[in-house]
Amino acid sequence: MISLDAVHVRYGQVAALDGLTEVVADGEWLALIGPNGAGKTTLLRAVARLIASTGRITIGGQQVIRMPRRQLARLIAYVPQQPQLPPDMIVGDYVLLGRTPHIGYLRVETDADRAICAALLDRMALAEMAARPLGTLSGGELQRLVLARALAQQAPILLLDEPTSALDLGRRVDALELIDELRRERSLTVLSAVHDLTLAGQFADRLLLLDQGRAAAAGPPASVLREEVLAQHFGPGVQVLTTAAGDIAVISRRHDRPA
Repeated sequence: MISLDAVHVRYGQVAALDGLTEVVADGEWLALIGPNGAGKTTLLRAVARLIASTGRITIGGQQVIRMPRRQLARLIAYVPQQPQLPPDMIVGDYVLLGRTPHIGYLRVETDADRAICAALLDRMALAEMAARPLGTLSGGELQRLVLARALAQQAPILLLDEPTSALDLGRRVDALELIDELRRERSLTVLSAVHDLTLAGQFADRLLLLDQGRAAAAGPPASVLREEVLAQHFGPGVQVLTTAAGDIAVISRRHDRPA
């Protein structure tokens, strides 16, 4: 369980997170939504202890700030928006970096480590690219590769910052389906920032709508993805539709449509 208690993050005079309190249950998928600058990425980075924060962040009752880095890396796998991708590194070696928290000092990866990574590359449809340099991959392939590296950590918590932004629509759904499948197989807890509100509503158990570093709304997708709620934070052009199958779709409409 991830617990946030009155968490604050400031960048100079700007409050990026302003007293945020929230709980993410074990095995839950909580999607962070909100306009640009709402605090979504800041929240993920604070949980991963990549930036300083005040208040209290705990995982399983332990304060994150007091955990050794190696212990934290075994608990949390973080996928940033802009990961470091050395162009000359080989795909297979990059995924193996995800096993680092499980490899002792002055030791090397084992056959078991390599098997875990090979299986993930296969599930990400990247197995045939294992020997290729990262610089030869497309944006979508790189995004799947970064996700494979994170999953190789076998951490119980996944922090995902726009994990499908470089993928086309079909690949986005495939990637999120895989994340959800692995979440259920491994009882993972997922905290993700999601730009696409429709996909957020389809995959997450709950949504947390942030604005100016504060919680503006939280709950099941159907309770948050409502026009009267979203219009206050995304503008009046937001329209919420319900398909014949009962799925919620969020679209943007033009303010002035020509005749």
